Amino acid sequence: MDFTIATELTDLQMRVRDFIATRVIPFEKDPRCGAHGPSEALRRELIAAAASAGLLSAHVSAEYGGLGLDHRSKAVFFEEAGYSTLGPVALNIAAPDEGNMHLLEAVATHAQKERWLRPLAAGQIRSCFCMTEPDPGAGSDPSMLQTLAVRDGDDFVINGRKWFITGAEGATLAIIMAKLEDGRATMFLADMATPGIRIERSMDSLDSCFPGGHCVVAFEGLRVPSSAILGELGEGFKYAQVRLSPARLTHCMRWLGQARRCHDIAARYATRRMAFGKELGRHEGVGFMLADNEMDMHSARLAILHTAWVLDQGSLALSESSMTKVLASEAAWRVADRSVQVLGGQGVTGETIVARIFADMRAFRIYDGPSEVHRWSLAKRIFKKFSL
Repeated sequence: MDFTIATELTDLQMRVRDFIATRVIPFEKDPRCGAHGPSEALRRELIAAAASAGLLSAHVSAEYGGLGLDHRSKAVFFEEAGYSTLGPVALNIAAPDEGNMHLLEAVATHAQKERWLRPLAAGQIRSCFCMTEPDPGAGSDPSMLQTLAVRDGDDFVINGRKWFITGAEGATLAIIMAKLEDGRATMFLADMATPGIRIERSMDSLDSCFPGGHCVVAFEGLRVPSSAILGELGEGFKYAQVRLSPARLTHCMRWLGQARRCHDIAARYATRRMAFGKELGRHEGVGFMLADNEMDMHSARLAILHTAWVLDQGSLALSESSMTKVLASEAAWRVADRSVQVLGGQGVTGETIVARIFADMRAFRIYDGPSEVHRWSLAKRIFKKFSL
């Protein structure tokens, strides 16, 4: 593996770093940042700034208006974007849109791409991915899927209920996972304005970084044509992996940037805050926490780059993405937690962005599969390998 960053990628990295510092971070205390994410007006303002800087939708191919970066290049780009809580939104690489765009480009028909992918890549609309359901429906176990799609002539009628649907409020496109009468999972595309889709409520959560928040969504007699099928009938679980494997990795890339932001703030504070006759960082207890931060970020970055390399070789990288998701999410969480500790009282208030990132980041150990589910998956693979 070659981890060398090419000159053109270094130039792009510096452009993103400067854009985040000068054009995005100043908006972090904008009153349009609410409990359920930045407002649509703020999102559009940030999108326009990124578009004018030529930094929009780095993961999408140039054909659909993006930069066409490979996974290793995205690792560099996304980390820089993640340095601000608003960075991924501004550059149009935030979840769930980023993963949905990847899925559409990989699976959708030409007509579906023109209708949905092109405006998504331009930041003109937002989307949501409707898979998780209330008990007894699908969560970490997708085989428990309850939402049902019944064929009616050339249409399908969908009934079911989803929750934790990120970005649903204000979204234009819904990608809906439902099971057919024979039990096979299938994905459908639907305009959120279609009769039969109802947002029941927004859910309060620790994080506040996703436009549209997290919602409970009901499908009640939703009628969609067969042309709304994404990919092929019965292949929904396969397409979920097409989306989730790289999406787990891009989550890691973005959150690594936020971990670095926390560490930078804490380290700067430790160099100037005096306590017991010397700078705070010269006390071994604090210095060791900063050193551990550096090691956690380094190991997470290497894991991300390795998995990105595997994906660039054309592998689905399920095991690698599971391992990296656990490694990076838990490393980033430790970095944020230590940074709060170093900052003391400032770390638990709005005096810095660290408390906000700390709250946002706690959910990262759950999104795209809790650490325990990934460990269990890896353990099953180990058992199978050594029981042959």
